[in-house]
Amino acid sequence: MIDIRKLKELVRLMVNNNLSELDLRDSEEQVTLRRNGPSGAPQLVAPVAAPVQAAPTPGTSAAATPPSAHDASSSIEGMHKIESPMVGTCYTAPDPDSPVFVKVGDRVDPDKVVCLIEAMKIFNEIKAECTGTVEKVMVNNAEAIEFGQALFIVKPD
Repeated sequence: MIDIRKLKELVRLMVNNNLSELDLRDSEEQVTLRRNGPSGAPQLVAPVAAPVQAAPTPGTSAAATPPSAHDASSSIEGMHKIESPMVGTCYTAPDPDSPVFVKVGDRVDPDKVVCLIEAMKIFNEIKAECTGTVEKVMVNNAEAIEFGQALFIVKPD
């Protein structure tokens, strides 16, 4: 995995040189940074390491974990997938004492915040970008996620 100090230095160089995109690759690492958000803050848009799957903790059933991509793909035809635009940590609630942003059965509209993704100490609001009903929640709170990973499945109106 890329050293966080290297990543911070790359972001600083992007900002100082007014670069909109930076793509670096070698035999061990790959990183792509883009500055395309309204704040102009760089975003990591490609995974820098393979994901690590956590084993279920003792006392929890496998049914409590989100379905795999293979399981979900067979039941989401005609559905809208809300996907992660970046690598980071997904938070399904604004803080530990608050209810989740959305749950199965909730109606969403394009401007409805469905979760937060923390990347490089920046919290990014993820919006539904569609109108419909939440059919599946594909992530757990505080779960590490990848670019393009399905977060929610919405049945469009």
